[in-house]
Amino acid sequence: MNEGAIDLPGVIYYFGIPTINTRYMAQSNASILLHRFRGQIGKQIVVKQYGKKTVITAYPDMSRVKPSGLQKTKRKKFAEAVAYARTVLRDPLQRAEYARKLKKGQRLYNFIIREFMKNTA
Repeated sequence: MNEGAIDLPGVIYYFGIPTINTRYMAQSNASILLHRFRGQIGKQIVVKQYGKKTVITAYPDMSRVKPSGLQKTKRKKFAEAVAYARTVLRDPLQRAEYARKLKKGQRLYNFIIREFMKNTA
């Protein structure tokens, strides 16, 4: 480290140039800016909440991940369920029929998807 330089966690020095060490995640216990924020910002960083801590990580690179045959099958079925739910929500008669089956606190969209997933093989 250079004389008079500040020692920061997560910063390493290559040839006297400060460089962020990507092995570490940024963590915060009391962030005013990211309080209760979670999700992605662009396709660069992801903000997560673990208990009272806010953690910032790099956006994951999933380009080399190959889904299994079962994953592909389940994703296709779920996409069909979403398409079916959207169709039902556009039709007032079907929408009313499903709405009668709802219990208190249930959401119609989620209920339709659940019914589709249960009733199709």
